[in-house]
Amino acid sequence: MDFQALADSFCSAASIVSVEKLENGNYGKICIVTGNRPYLDTIEHPMPGVEMKTTKFIPGSEYTTYMPPDLNFEGSCYTAAVGKKTIHAYAHPERYNVWFNMSFIPLMHEDGNICYCIYTVEVDFKPDARRMSTISSDIAASVLETCIKLRSHGDFRETMNVVCRDILDLCGSDHCCIISLDTAKRKCSVLCEAHSVVLEHGTISDMIDDSFFDMAYSWLDTIAGSNCILVRNDRDMEALKERNPEWYHSMKSKGTRNIVLFPLKFNQELLGYIWTLNFREEDADRIKETLELTTFILASEIYSYRMMDELNILSTTDMLTGVSNRNAMNNYVSDLVESTDSAVKEKTVSVVFADLNGLKRANDNEGHAAGDLLLKKAALVLQKSFTGSNIYRAGGDEFVVVSENISESELAERLSELRAATSKPEDEVCFAVGSSIGKAGDIRRLMQEADSRMYADKVNFYKLHPELKRN
Repeated sequence: MDFQALADSFCSAASIVSVEKLENGNYGKICIVTGNRPYLDTIEHPMPGVEMKTTKFIPGSEYTTYMPPDLNFEGSCYTAAVGKKTIHAYAHPERYNVWFNMSFIPLMHEDGNICYCIYTVEVDFKPDARRMSTISSDIAASVLETCIKLRSHGDFRETMNVVCRDILDLCGSDHCCIISLDTAKRKCSVLCEAHSVVLEHGTISDMIDDSFFDMAYSWLDTIAGSNCILVRNDRDMEALKERNPEWYHSMKSKGTRNIVLFPLKFNQELLGYIWTLNFREEDADRIKETLELTTFILASEIYSYRMMDELNILSTTDMLTGVSNRNAMNNYVSDLVESTDSAVKEKTVSVVFADLNGLKRANDNEGHAAGDLLLKKAALVLQKSFTGSNIYRAGGDEFVVVSENISESELAERLSELRAATSKPEDEVCFAVGSSIGKAGDIRRLMQEADSRMYADKVNFYKLHPELKRN
């Protein structure tokens, strides 16, 4: 067969790839037999964002002459050349700052145990929605269903659980999981997971601890510049063993036969991973193509959720002390007052106003850094005395604590503990305190009473200690 003429008949970059078929169902060498001029230019004159190991094309060389080993590329070549199936992928490999529109087309021609396919590729510097949507109807339907669910459910975590279950069913997997990563804090958590069998070793939620982040972050090196990890068989599992022995042994000990893992990235930020274990091996390429697009959408949704969550934190949290701020307090009070649920209005709440004595003196004598430190300590004292309650910094040196479903005796006990530790000038944190207890529907009246009693306590404090009175 005239491979050169065949490659030259393509307008886009095209090459002829040979795959050595082994008797045990595995494969040996994968070589680039030849290519047309546009393909040779991708090697000899690579565009910005694409680096090759060498810029000299040598016909018949192994593909690793030009790029690092890539299990996904090898799997697609094998499926096309040996399995005689056409493969399409639109992917953004981690090692390159571009998107590749790739097709692997089988050729019937074989030389003994050497099989062939055509590999065509087009490059985009930004994701092309038109190319992303050029997928089979069943994959398109699955992805569209995911998009609809992400937009139609109000509860984000509930929606992610539904999507996770759908992916599990689509892949015919034992287990599917989405992990969220916070690289700044070096923490990870399970966003959602689903399983179709009893997990003998427990769920991922059971296994995550402080050391799990290092394991999860190591997966980037294991992906090795590709866009995912697709371990289909024993040969791929051996490659995983070489790249990440610790993870390999962890997976094998749990009976893992195969795995597909995609990083969830948006704007070059790693947000987490999605994986599915023990999927239907015969559907590996379809699963990969579906998840390539699904993860692109999921990453965008997770990023948006994080941004909204961060904005909510900024709008409701006092950044100095870490407790809730006045805005959060106002929202909480409004929700109680405006509630139409009689059970909400009838529940018992207590309100405690705690005003920090001596903040101005600390600012004047020791500087504002000392005053800030005093405010932080004050918040910690309140959190210790009123664990589980809503604590707000209402402004300046004033804190408000709201406790739900608390008895008068329990409130008295907590107040006694607080006053014992914070009522004398020599105490590191010194509060003037006022409180009130009643029905949630009357919370505004309760707040006025607590504020009035706190003010009376402060007046009494300065009568006893006039030398500490503010200027």
